[in-house]
Amino acid sequence: MNVGVISDIHGDIHALESALNRLDRIHQVDHILCAGDLVGRGPRPNEVVTLIRERGIPTVRGNHDELSYSLSPENRAFLRALPLDWKGNFGGISVYMCHGKPGNNLWGLYRDHISDTLLNMMLSSLGVEVLVTGHTHVPLYARVKSGCVVNAGSLYTFANSRASSRTYGVLSLSELTFNVYDIQRS
Repeated sequence: MNVGVISDIHGDIHALESALNRLDRIHQVDHILCAGDLVGRGPRPNEVVTLIRERGIPTVRGNHDELSYSLSPENRAFLRALPLDWKGNFGGISVYMCHGKPGNNLWGLYRDHISDTLLNMMLSSLGVEVLVTGHTHVPLYARVKSGCVVNAGSLYTFANSRASSRTYGVLSLSELTFNVYDIQRS
């Protein structure tokens, strides 16, 4: 079973549509998860939230999703109702998703700042095999004894001083492997 992972869309509807199209048609994933920050920075937040909402993609609340933007009342209500953390199960594999780190959407996990010991402790304390994060805009795949931690990077593609990976990911639950794909390459 394969799960598509997207994060940090920041109102970039074109990047979102491209990633979803690839996840549906090329990768043919079974599920899609979104690690937050649907809005902020990009020009079309309303369309992004509408598309995520209409597709019923499990999504957590990113730090930008807590701010006020030009959204329809339905989309504002949708963002306000997003959970800070989400836990699910796919084919017997338990998955925990958050935007930054468990319980906090303002601090992210960077590979050079975390040890395998910390990741094992996190996965064990959460009682899951997979932790999906976002926020940093930097892809991450760390396989440890207890499972794996993944971050697909960011989808947003507009000019900004903050680095943008322009990526999405596909998580193979049977093997606990994670591949990252650039939305600008065919």
